[in-house]
Amino acid sequence: MKAVNKNHKSIHLFLFKIIIFVMFWLSLNCYSQEKRIEKITFSGAEKTKTHVLKKILISKEGGILDSIMLNQDMIRLKRLPAISNANFQTSCANNKCDVVVTVEENFTIIPEVNFHKTINQKLAYRIGVGEYNFLGRNIILGGFYQYNGFDSYGVNFRAPTLFSAKWGVSLNHQNWTSEEPLYFDGESANYKYQNISYEVLVLYQYDFKNQLQFGINFFKEKYNYLNGSVSPEVPNQLDVNKKLLKLIYTFNDLDYNYQYINGFKNEFHGQYVTSENEYQDDFLIFWNDFFYFKRLGEKGNWANRLRIGLSSNDDTPFAPFALDNNLNLRGVGILVDRGTGSIVWNTEYRHTLYEKKWFVIQSNVFVDTGTWRNPGGSFSDFTDSNNVKVYSGIGLRFINKKIFNAIFRIDYGHGLTKNASKGFVFGIGQYF
Repeated sequence: MKAVNKNHKSIHLFLFKIIIFVMFWLSLNCYSQEKRIEKITFSGAEKTKTHVLKKILISKEGGILDSIMLNQDMIRLKRLPAISNANFQTSCANNKCDVVVTVEENFTIIPEVNFHKTINQKLAYRIGVGEYNFLGRNIILGGFYQYNGFDSYGVNFRAPTLFSAKWGVSLNHQNWTSEEPLYFDGESANYKYQNISYEVLVLYQYDFKNQLQFGINFFKEKYNYLNGSVSPEVPNQLDVNKKLLKLIYTFNDLDYNYQYINGFKNEFHGQYVTSENEYQDDFLIFWNDFFYFKRLGEKGNWANRLRIGLSSNDDTPFAPFALDNNLNLRGVGILVDRGTGSIVWNTEYRHTLYEKKWFVIQSNVFVDTGTWRNPGGSFSDFTDSNNVKVYSGIGLRFINKKIFNAIFRIDYGHGLTKNASKGFVFGIGQYF
């Protein structure tokens, strides 16, 4: 009996070894059947450095061929200012694949010429230039000069992949001067406002959809009384140094096809500002922008932006949220009010009227709705009919598909609520 049991054990051990061998062989065979990327090449990249584009891709040479990942890489490339469109083709032999990525490059040296009116209806202008693919390395370098009765200028440098595919840096300097209204006790006064700032931000891309920016801004604010009402509680002159800690978190799931956008995006801004003066305390401010875009038919695009913002609720004329033509409600006017909270919904339908090769004419019909919390007020201010503003209107876009952000827009907005204004708003790029 012992001999029989021993033989049975030997047979079981032998069968077990065979099973292990077969499983090991099958695993090796399955592994060897996986298609792998042997080489990635780029077509159409004349200015942009191909090693910069390779660094941005998640798909790597030697890695597994994954069409889902490659499609995400094409979306990632189309988000770059330098690239207007991207697609890929693969060819495989013996499970070794060559991937050819074809890109269409944008012209990225963009001049800026802009004319607008100030709060006292004087004509102002702004000129500048930006290179959105500096040295072919996905670096943004730009500057501007503005005259609106005062001289202003700014320079900026942004390199999102300077250190690696995930880490970059942004450096900004601005010397801004303008005439701005302050509102208090139902009255208003105009001040010469100057802001001199230096900012450093660290840029981090966690993955395909999630990005983070954080850093510090050192700035000096100056207010000098020009004309209007006066109050013993509001200084005629203010000169204070401040520090601003900044955090921006972005979730981006947008897909671009030239002038058409599909998907949604969320962008959170948080700031903590410290100052040392009797008129302004340290304060927190945040706002969150939610964007939703839907392609409708062959030529239509529905676009939405919902902004919700709050700050420390100090009863001060220096409240941070402005009601302005160029920021939130088209047709409302220039800096017509301020608040410590803001809820704004912009919605519009964009329709391509004409498209020929590189040129597009696009129309839009929009509704802009917003409400504000008064400085020192309560949340019930958001539902106060005096604070709710609704504007509607139409507009046109003239688009060059081969030049980054080459969109000239003109909108006409008309107020639908009481004591409303109306007017034209011009600008570069889509309103949102």
